Amino acid sequence: MSTDVQAPAERFNFAQHLLALNAERPSKTAFIDDHGSITYADVADRVRRVAAALHALGLRREERVLLLMHDSADWPVSFLGAMYAGLVPVAVNTLLTADDYAYMLENSRAQAALVSGALLPALSAGMVKSEHELKKVIVSRPIAPLHDSEADFEAFIQRAEPMVQPAATNADDPGFWLYSSGSTGRPKGTVHSHANPYWTAELYGKRLLGITEQDVCFSAAKLFFAYGLGNGLSFPMSVGATTILMAERPTPDATFARWLGKVGGVKPTVFFGAPTGFAGMLAHPALPKKGETALRMASSAGEALPAELGERFTKHFGVEIVQQSLQYAHRR
Repeated sequence: MSTDVQAPAERFNFAQHLLALNAERPSKTAFIDDHGSITYADVADRVRRVAAALHALGLRREERVLLLMHDSADWPVSFLGAMYAGLVPVAVNTLLTADDYAYMLENSRAQAALVSGALLPALSAGMVKSEHELKKVIVSRPIAPLHDSEADFEAFIQRAEPMVQPAATNADDPGFWLYSSGSTGRPKGTVHSHANPYWTAELYGKRLLGITEQDVCFSAAKLFFAYGLGNGLSFPMSVGATTILMAERPTPDATFARWLGKVGGVKPTVFFGAPTGFAGMLAHPALPKKGETALRMASSAGEALPAELGERFTKHFGVEIVQQSLQYAHRR
């Protein structure tokens, strides 16, 4: 593919790449979630602490770490922390069954798991059904007392001194796994290199979507999806934008609350959704008026966007919906 975008160096760690890009905007808000916000300086510190804490468990380069979390600031910190340490986060769907988690634990041979407290029962049920290799389960915002094999996420990372230097990974080294939907059988763990999210951010997030540091991004698709991972992490962080993360389902009411700045006091300028979601919002009686939002662009993926739906959205908000390719996350 012909491009004027500079390729990453052979020695390349994607997590370190994002931290370096944002080193000069330490006080800028990076993520806003249901509990508050964190700056880019906070992200850098917490990523390095996650890396050090996982390394202290005795995990070795390219071993897998299961990531089962609702969208919150702990998700990108955990994902990038594992990559920074040269480990391979395996981001999995939060809506699966214990049988699914049992299969993924065995298939990935994950050595540790990072999980939201609300999802710990499902993971624990999967552990009972599997011959897993987990050494430790780290729990973000626990909702019940923890067992000896479990650790509170905040205490776990705060005990560790930040890892100063990232693992010496190469651009083509395994960076993370995402599982396929399993529509043709068992879900398949698809391996993405450290360079893969670099190329999608450079060629799609920056060039085609035109996301900038001034944007506030909000994605209905969750971070465990390839679509959501770009929208909510690699695209905005590659330019120093702010991201709104939401743990709950993207219902019209929940989405409108974010559009209107009722969570975090900031209105998104870029919204990422899917045709079914756009249809539900346009039919909802509480649909905000054009002047009530700050939207400058919307994006759709997952299925073909009906022309009539896009035209209605544009007529109401004066904003066009960009149809994303279903394959963008897997191509350079």
